[in-house]
Amino acid sequence: MNTALTVTYILTVMLLIATPGPVVALVVATASVSGPRKALSTAIGTNWASLVLIALASYIIVTSAAINIMLLNILSLVGCLFIGYLALDTLRSVPAPSSTQAPVKNAAQGGLWRGFIVGISNPKDIIFFISFFPQFIQVTSSSKHSLLLLSLLWVVIDLLILGTYIFITRKLLNDTNQQLISKCSGIALLLVALLGLVYNVRELLFQPAIG
Repeated sequence: MNTALTVTYILTVMLLIATPGPVVALVVATASVSGPRKALSTAIGTNWASLVLIALASYIIVTSAAINIMLLNILSLVGCLFIGYLALDTLRSVPAPSSTQAPVKNAAQGGLWRGFIVGISNPKDIIFFISFFPQFIQVTSSSKHSLLLLSLLWVVIDLLILGTYIFITRKLLNDTNQQLISKCSGIALLLVALLGLVYNVRELLFQPAIG
């Protein structure tokens, strides 16, 4: 195994996953509103989504299958709409100052299934994995073994970092900043959804001209 390349991959993945995005925003919002257990369930859901996307990307790398860009744009558009719904739902679920002593058990955001949907809501991540994994495909002498190792490392790092976000959120949580954390997470999700909508609508409109 190429140790130097493996360490480089680990550090790169840590930076990529730790960078705030829709998954981090959803996990943090869930931790602040519904508690660490539901946040952990959400993180596992997003992790499963990553596994699905990684599996598809690995299949395309190994078989050199073609990618339907227009279909990915349409699926991404639907995913952005769902993230927008979650953002509004998160903002609605922000507890009032008098109710910050306990998590909102009936909050709609978060959970295993919703985590999975947010994690897989941008199928264009398949293209990211297709372009990212080949840079580290030589960590072992076998491409298939390398893809398996890279996937396992991604899963472990993903859960560890999201778990750290959950831990920090719960440590920082108090009557004063619970509303702030939930609102910031909801706004972050909403911005991601709006930017994604603009990008995918533009891609769909100009796709025929490009083709």
